[in-house]
Formats: sequence, structure tokens, C-alpha cells
Amino acid sequence: MSPQREDGRGGQRLEKKHKKPKREDSPMARKARIRRRILILVTIIAFLFAVGFVAYKLMVVKPEIEIPAAEDNTQTDSTTLNSEAPHLSGDRKEDFYTFLIIGRDTGGGGNTDTILLASYDVPNQKLNVMSIPRDTMVNVPWDIKKINSVYNYYGCGDKGINALDEEISQLVGFKPDFQVTVEWEAVGQLVEAIGGVYYDVPRDMDYDDPTQNLHIHVKKGYQKLDGETAMGVVRFRDGRNGYNDGDLGRIKTQQGFLKAVVEQCLQINKIAKISEFSKIFTENVTTNFTINNLAWFAQQAIFGGLKMENVNFVTMPCTGASVWSRSIGQNLSYVVPITDDLVDLVNEDFNPYQEKLESNELDIMSVDKNGKIYSSSGTVEDTKANSHSSSSSSSSGKTTSTPSTSASPTKNPPETQEPKESESVTTEEPVESGSVPTEEPAESKSVPTEEPAESEPVATEGPTESEPIITVEPEPSTGMTTEPASPTETPPEGIPID
Repeated sequence: MSPQREDGRGGQRLEKKHKKPKREDSPMARKARIRRRILILVTIIAFLFAVGFVAYKLMVVKPEIEIPAAEDNTQTDSTTLNSEAPHLSGDRKEDFYTFLIIGRDTGGGGNTDTILLASYDVPNQKLNVMSIPRDTMVNVPWDIKKINSVYNYYGCGDKGINALDEEISQLVGFKPDFQVTVEWEAVGQLVEAIGGVYYDVPRDMDYDDPTQNLHIHVKKGYQKLDGETAMGVVRFRDGRNGYNDGDLGRIKTQQGFLKAVVEQCLQINKIAKISEFSKIFTENVTTNFTINNLAWFAQQAIFGGLKMENVNFVTMPCTGASVWSRSIGQNLSYVVPITDDLVDLVNEDFNPYQEKLESNELDIMSVDKNGKIYSSSGTVEDTKANSHSSSSSSSSGKTTSTPSTSASPTKNPPETQEPKESESVTTEEPVESGSVPTEEPAESKSVPTEEPAESEPVATEGPTESEPIITVEPEPSTGMTTEPASPTETPPEGIPID
């Protein structure tokens, strides 16, 4: 092979192949490509936004308010609650919602010891909560008239909540829009879900109840509460250092604690916990609104600007009372509403209607200084309510609760008092005086026969109206009332409330 060909081959083989230089895009082409990319990105974002909006509309649903129909006051049995008192109606305030929230203590028999009436004024971003003491006296046809007995008396569930709803309406003039029944366990779970709650515990709390497996030991002071400790704080009432004002003291603590919980739930970073909150809600809450409605309320509160200065907790204006229980045979502690103050409070913060509430629209119970009970409706549903005087003041030293054993003392006091006065002058000579036997032969004879056991105590008691007056509160009495007097002076149900 000739050197030339060899060189030629080698030169071809070793010759570097040069790539053609890329043609540079024109500015117009680059802009077009950028526009295409932006269009694709916008399309994706729009699609995601549409999906999110649909999901939001499905998840966040504004609740609808059912306008109450005319009430059917037909009574189906002897225990039907009184529902004849008129209720508010007419035009409603815009986006103003009311709630009845009850806390059931499953460990303590399921009583509704926590009863709250709440209102949420969405346009003005105001949340008001009123605690209704569990010992509030209501007009019911059974002996123990505490409002916390209503739910269980009607078998819990829908019947129980409807009955309680009715009693609340007698106190405030309207039925709340929504009912929420919460098991106490939910409080501890909620506290755990939000990472604990900082709260200034007002006192040392020490209480042990082995029957409920309930043991509360919490130190006074500002601290971070976990779920179990928070449960103890809201349930504590009695014990070595229990509240002097009983349930009202516990209500104050619960209000302060719940306000701390609300404050932390309103923090925007808690939105990430919505799925966990929904699980707690589903497992522990029974209500007539949905999780979607709850999401709507949460959205309105968090993004609508609900501030803690517009979150207000109050207690129903009330005063203490003590009334004899014929079924237990001793006095029980109650609270009764202060009507004018309650009406003002409802109209200011809780009334969902444009129409103002009037006191004559309510069925409010009251107790006189002698323990006799009254209803502002004019009718006390319990027909035996004011006949218990005879039980407590019948035979000497007996605290019987059977009305029949006390029937005669209830009728006789006015008759025995008059003969006693005349007998103090002529006790031993009714036969000698001709005028006396002719005027009151039957009474003069009945007086001596009843005198040895009961006539003197009756005279010393001197009731002016009825026997419940004698046994419910009076301390001075003779041998007949010495035993009933002790339970009335120191009722175990709780410390009288000022």
C-alpha cells in the first residue's frame, strides 16, 4: 500500500468529526416555550384548586336551622313535661347559632353534671357560654327536681336530650338549635390531641373514689395539663379541700379550663390536627349536626377572626334553696334562677331572635323561706310537692316519706292551735264549763287525746301556711321535730349556696 493511501487512510481515520453547531433559538421561540410551560402549570394548579374546592364544599357545610313548628302540648302520660309556656319565635338574627352542650359522667352513673348553653354570633364573632348548675330546680312531676336528673329519667338518648331541651326552653324561652352530648373521656383525648393545655389550677385537688376508680391528685398553680390530669381538674368537686360553694366552684374551674382549651384550639397550627379532632368527635360526641358543620364553624372561628376577648363564660344567675325530699327523707340543696337577671342575660347574649324575651314566657321555680315551692307558670307539675310537710312533722321523731301517715297533721294544725290556747285557760275543766262543750265539743275532746304526743310540738311550731314550713328549715322545735331537724340543718347533698 502506498504511503499516500496509508496516510490518506490514517488521516481519514484520525480526523475528528465536528458536530454542526446548534441553531440558537430566537427570542420569540424562547418566549413561546416559556408561555407553554406556564400554561401547563396554571392548568395543573387550576385542576388542583377545583378538586380542593369541591373537597372543601363537601367537607365544609354551613348548617341549616330548622324553624320549630307549632308545639303539640298533648300529654301522653303522667310524666310528660310541661310544654305550655310560650317560646320565642319570629325573625332570627343572621348567622346566630345556639347549642345545648351536656357532659355525661359515665363513671358516675351518667348524670349530666355539666350543662352549657352556648351561642355563636358569626357576623360579630362572639362566642358566649352559660353554665347551668346541675342543681337547678325545674318544674317536673317527680320528687327530685334537679335539672341533671332529666336526661337519665327519660332513658338518655334522643328522648333524654329532647326532654332536657324542653326544660332548657322553659328557662331561656327558646330551644337551642343544636344538641351536643359529650362523654367526659373526650376532654382528655382532646387535650392530648392539642398537645396539652396550660392552665392555672386554682387549688390543690385531692379526691379518691375506689368505686369509680377515680383518683384525683393535682397541685395548685400554673402548669401544662395532659389528658388524664385535665380530666381530674374538671371533675373535682369534693374532698379534703373541696369547693366551699360546691358545684358552683367546680363550674368556675371548668369555665376557666374550657376557655384555655378554646384559646389553643383557635391557633392556626391546630388545623393540621383536624383529622384527629374529627376522630375524637365521632367516637365521643352525639349531636344533630355533622362533622362538615363542625368544619364550617371551625373555619368561621379561625379564619373569621374570633378573638379570646370575645369568648365569654358566665353562670346562670341563681340563688340557693333547700327543699325537703319525700323519697330520700331529708333536705336537698337546689339553686333557683334569679328571673330578671336571667332574662337580661339571655336577651344580651343568647337570644337568637329579634324579639325580646319577657319573664312571663318562662317557667321559673321559686322557694319561699319555709321551703314551699312555686312555679311562675302557676302550676307545679308535681302534685305531691307541697304535701311532704306532713311526712316530716307527723309522728314524733319519725322522718317518714309516706304522705298518708302525715295527712292528719296537715289538716289539724289550725284546729289544734286554737283549742290549745283555750285549753291553757281551761285545760282540765271542760266538763264544768257548759259553754265550752257546746261551742266545740269535738275539738275539745280531740285535743286532749292528741295532746300527749303531738299537740305541744304543733303549738310551739306555729306554722302559718303549711307543714313543709316546719320541717324544711326551722331549727327551734320540740321533741316531735328534733330528729327531722338534724337532716334539715346539715343536708348531706351539699353546702348551701349563697
